[in-house]
Order: sequence, then structure tokens, then C-alpha cells
Amino acid sequence: MPNLKALYTNLRIKYKMFVLISVIMLVVAVLAIIIQQYAFDFYDQEIYKQSSKALSLSSISIENELKKMEKLTFMLATDSTIQKYLRSIKSGLSDYDNYVVQLTVKERMVNIGALDKYVLSAQLYDVNDNEYAVGANSITVYPDRLSVYKKLTAVNKGGNTWIAPYSNDKSLIAAREVRSFQQLKLDYIGTLALRIDMAKLFHDLAKGMNSNDAQLIIMKNDEAVYPEASAFPIDTLSALPGDEGYKVIRYEGKPYFVTYIASTYTDWTYYTLIPFDDIFDRVAKVKNTIIVIFIVLFVVILIIAVGFANGITEPIERLNAKMKRVQLGNFEYNEEPNERALAMDEAGQMHRNFRIMVERINELIHENYVKQLTIRDTEFKALQAQINPHFLYNTLESINWSAKLNNQTHISQMVEALGSLLRTSINLKEPLIPLSKELDIINHYITIQKYRFEERLDFQVDMPEKLLHCSIPKLSLQPLVENAINYGLEQMIDTCMIKIHAYVENGLLYIAVEDNGPGMEEPFVAQLLSGQVKPKGSGLGLKNIEDRIKLLYGETYGLKVESELNGGTKVTLMLPYEMRDSDV
Repeated sequence: MPNLKALYTNLRIKYKMFVLISVIMLVVAVLAIIIQQYAFDFYDQEIYKQSSKALSLSSISIENELKKMEKLTFMLATDSTIQKYLRSIKSGLSDYDNYVVQLTVKERMVNIGALDKYVLSAQLYDVNDNEYAVGANSITVYPDRLSVYKKLTAVNKGGNTWIAPYSNDKSLIAAREVRSFQQLKLDYIGTLALRIDMAKLFHDLAKGMNSNDAQLIIMKNDEAVYPEASAFPIDTLSALPGDEGYKVIRYEGKPYFVTYIASTYTDWTYYTLIPFDDIFDRVAKVKNTIIVIFIVLFVVILIIAVGFANGITEPIERLNAKMKRVQLGNFEYNEEPNERALAMDEAGQMHRNFRIMVERINELIHENYVKQLTIRDTEFKALQAQINPHFLYNTLESINWSAKLNNQTHISQMVEALGSLLRTSINLKEPLIPLSKELDIINHYITIQKYRFEERLDFQVDMPEKLLHCSIPKLSLQPLVENAINYGLEQMIDTCMIKIHAYVENGLLYIAVEDNGPGMEEPFVAQLLSGQVKPKGSGLGLKNIEDRIKLLYGETYGLKVESELNGGTKVTLMLPYEMRDSDV
């Protein structure tokens, strides 16, 4: 005991908490299991009683139906019409008369009720053993079996006789002799056999037996009346005490819930057998579910307990590790990802105080280093800012004069076009410009390309005068012309015609850039529109242009690409029709 106490004392705090919570959970678990077992035992007894009552009522209902069958045999045997014709048969008739009698007797049997839903067939035999059968499930009764009927019914002298099933017929039979009551002679004039569908009767009337394996056994003393042969041992059933009750019996390793009740009408005893698991399967599932839930709950609580203990001790352990690093001369404080979210308890306050202390120590060390970095970064940015557009313009102007002095007019014109193109692109600060200014940018660009491709480039502009003052996004047409040269002209040997034209329709301004180049396949066009393909040269992609249009005007506007192999390409901008002041 002292050793256990010393061991517990030297344990880390989180392990102490884990042991404490585990002991509490075990005590609660033992008490819960004891209470649950008591509750389920009481519940089981109540279920036994209620199931027994339900099965007893079912047995009574079955017996009442059998009484009805016995009454039906009496009505058939004593019917005056049937008696009359059976007596006439006994005295002898012609073949035709026998045929008429047969039809009449069958019709009368049907009228009396021989086609009850639990009756498989009603079979009447005259003194000559001729059969009169009604019912959809009648069977052929051979002479040896018919003699058994006669032998068993003769004992009761016209009273009802129950005949157990046999190998060729699984039905219970209510049979009796038909005796003539004319002048009370009681002469034998026939035999009646009513075959009863016990399987259907048991299925319909066995209320509360939610099982496909339920069985009905009817016993008289120590012998089975129904069925003829049962897999369940008869001696086990006959040994049950009293006239009624219930019991759980094991047979071939499988438990059965048996309820039994003695008939008040006959000397029979009704036994109903249901596999125990079928009745109490739900109860067993509830028990197992509770056990599983409790085990899962126990594991979850243990995991929570470990997390709870770690939540208390882990901040202290981390703080100890930081103190050891400072103790070794490392004053660089490493802030943890979740340190700012520490709780305001004692451990959290210690972390914050330690962090403030280390940060103050490091503040003077880092201050000079940060200043030096700032100075270097400023100097670098100043060097980058020294190159400006004016230097670029002056350089181009020098190249232009040099070309003129050497009579290189085409170089001079290309440089002038490039300078104008750069001035226009850089000086226009507004996102929207008149269409005329965009065409100026394109003309400068075409001037340069004309010297490159010469007569192979055929550039045309078909633009109504009134549309030149419409507002369009800056640099929205020039990239389309550049793409036409890259994907059209460069891929051709013949002359490439590039045409820009515009028109207004339904309040929208349409500006199209069209070429007669080799065209593009539909998948490649889709890739250009989605930005998956980087455009050739330094031009802007189609997706960039469309995104700018949608950002400026909305999702209704954009661009449309029409292209097919060897059929050229047409790119159309869809913009709102907005006019600008011509003096702007």
C-alpha cells in the first residue's frame, strides 16, 4: 500500500487526473450494470406474462374456429336434402338419377357453407363409396384411407371425430358418419370428411406471433392430434405442469418460448411454440445497444479526460521548455501558433508574462537590425525609380534622328510609330477611351507590322463616323489585332486580310476584328477564352479582355469568338452604346 501511494504521488499531474476519472467511471459502470440487470429482469417477466396472454387468446380463437368447423359438419350431415338423396342412393338409382343427385348434393354442400375460407375441401361418401367433393383443394382419398375414416367415425356413431394428418395430407380432418334420422332409424347412409387448413388458421389467428417459425401443436393426453409428426419432442410438452402457463424450453441448443392452455370444450391442450429470439430479439438488441453505448461512452470520456488533463498540464510543460532555452542563452522567443488564444488562467498568464519579458530583452537587439534593412530597401527602390518614361522617349528620339541622318526612312517611321504607341498607352490614364484613340494605337502598331510583313498584311477599317466617339475599354482592340497577326498572318504564306468594323444593334455596340487566316479548332478557342493558353507575343489574353469588360459593364457584356479550320477567325466585342463628347 505505501508503494502504491508513493507511485501515485510521483505521477505527473495529467496521469493522476486520468487515474481519478477512470476509478469514478468504473464505479459508475458497476452500479449501472447492476441496476440495468434488475430492470431488464423485471421487464422480461412482464413481457413473458403479456406474451402468454396474447398466445392464450390466440389458442382460444383457434378453438372457437374448430368448434365452428364441427358445427359445419353437423349441419352438412343433418341437412334434410342431403339426407334425402343419400337414402335414395342407398335404395338404388339409375345412372342419370345418380348424376342429378351428385350435382344437387354438391350444390347443397356449397350453400350450407362447405367453402369456408379455412376449409380446404368437404368430401362426402355415400354407401357405395361414391365421392361428392367441393372445394378447390380436394384430394383423392384412396380406399384404404377411406376405410380408416369409417373405422374412426364408427366409434362415435354419428358424432364428430377429429382425424390427425398423415403423410399424404397435412390437414386436420373433422369427420362423422351420416345417419338417417327418418323415423329415428339412424341407418348409416354415408361418411363426411371436412379438411381444415390449419396452417392458414394458425397464421390468421395467432395474434402477437411475429415469427415465421411459430408452431401450433394440439395434443390429446400424450398423443399429437395436430400435426401428425412434430420435430419438437412431445414428451417435453406433456410434462409441463397445470392446464395453462408458459415456459422457456431449449431444444437442439435453441430456446423456445412455449405457452399452453387446456381446452374447456375438448380434452385437447393447445401448445404454441415460438423461437425465443424472435420474440425478444428487440429486447436483446436494446440490451446490446446499451452495453455498446456505455462502452463507447466510457472510451469517449476517457479520451476527454486525457484531453482535459493535457489541456491543464501541457501549457506548463511548454513554458518549462521555453525557460530552459532562455537558461541556455537563447533569447529568441518562438511564439507558438495558438499562443495568442491561451486561456486567461494562471498558465496562460505565465506564458504572456514570459513572452513580454523576452520581447523586451530582444527589442534593443533587433532595433538596429531592422533600421539597416529599412535603409537598404529604400536605396534599392530609389535605384529602380531612376529609369522613367522620359529617358525612354529621349532614347527613341535619338534613334529616330540617327535613322533620318542615314536616310533610313523606314526605321525612322517605325521608331516614330513605336514612340507614339508608347506615349498613347502610357499617358492615357482613364480605363475608358474613345474608339478613335484606340484606333490611333492600332494604326501605330500596324505601321510597325507593315514594315515587317509588307504586302502580306492587308489591314482595313470600316467604321462609321458617328461611332468614333463611343467609349470602349483601353487596349481592348489592339490585343485582338495582335492575336490576328500571331495566329493568322504568321501561319500563312498568302496575304492576310485583317478588318475592323463596328455596328449598333438593340442598344449594343458590336466591334469585330476579323481575319481570313487558317482559323482555330473549337477546343483551342475554349482554352484561349478560359486563359489556359498564354497568347503569343506580348499581347493580352482573351480572358483578360473579357474579365475587364465584365468588371466595367456587368455579366451581360463580353466577347464572342467564331473560328473554324481554314475558315478564318472573328472576335466580336459586345459593349454598351455610350457616346462621348467629341471635344474630350
